[in-house]
Amino acid sequence: MDEARRTAIPGLPPRNDGTSDARGRKMADALGALFKWAMRHRRKFLDANPCLGGYRPNPPVARDRVLNFRFDVRRADELRWFWSSCDAVGEPFGALLKLLLLTGCRLSEIARMTRGELSDDLATLRLPRERTKNNRPHDVPLAPMARAILKTVPRIDGCPYVFTTDGRTAVSPGSKLKRRLDAAMLAEAEKECGDDATIAPWRLHDLRRSAASGMAAIGIPPHIVEACLNHISGAKSGVAGIYNVEQYEPEKRAALARWADHIEGLVSGKRAKVIPLRGGIV
Repeated sequence: MDEARRTAIPGLPPRNDGTSDARGRKMADALGALFKWAMRHRRKFLDANPCLGGYRPNPPVARDRVLNFRFDVRRADELRWFWSSCDAVGEPFGALLKLLLLTGCRLSEIARMTRGELSDDLATLRLPRERTKNNRPHDVPLAPMARAILKTVPRIDGCPYVFTTDGRTAVSPGSKLKRRLDAAMLAEAEKECGDDATIAPWRLHDLRRSAASGMAAIGIPPHIVEACLNHISGAKSGVAGIYNVEQYEPEKRAALARWADHIEGLVSGKRAKVIPLRGGIV
């Protein structure tokens, strides 16, 4: 476990330099599962689980970073800089990044999107359970703004993936893309705020949190936000999730359309229009 943390998982090349607590945790989890299985099946060579009491790196502190999406706070500067910088990083990555913010999906869910997962009118992305973290299928309503972005992505004959650079495999956005995006955002910030402008560090996964927080801030009820993100915690955790199987499809579509209009209003400098949700919720 310590070797995995310090250098790499044996047999696999390291994906990042230096020590990695995440690698150590993954190795600890894998070994723990292995020895639990061995003890459960009464393998005679094992009297106790050697992982018990062993060092397992602590999980990282929960993140709370979101891009500023509030119109009344510096006119949502970070979101505007992000949006304009997506065009600077080049395609197909610019469209991919914009869809992350518009849908609140995880990076892998958008990066590995296939043409077969999209409805014919591009109004819905249907993710099978194999492609979601919680092993539950997830239908993502796509707002007109998201559909317009998808239409700009060229189709490559014979390639099932929407986002590809070689026509064979899906893209793998990594640190190189993030560095280009950070540089473009900083350039936008310096244009607006001067050469001493700074942007607090953030990760691509923070776009998902920004979408959730932004939807909540414009009045989307929490259980609808959770449905948009395919969460089963909160309002649908425990017994509630067993008995409440409603997917809130009309509310999800209205919520994501309202969020897209909010983004469009921010990047254009205009206030977004309000879309009422079903049941009189505004």
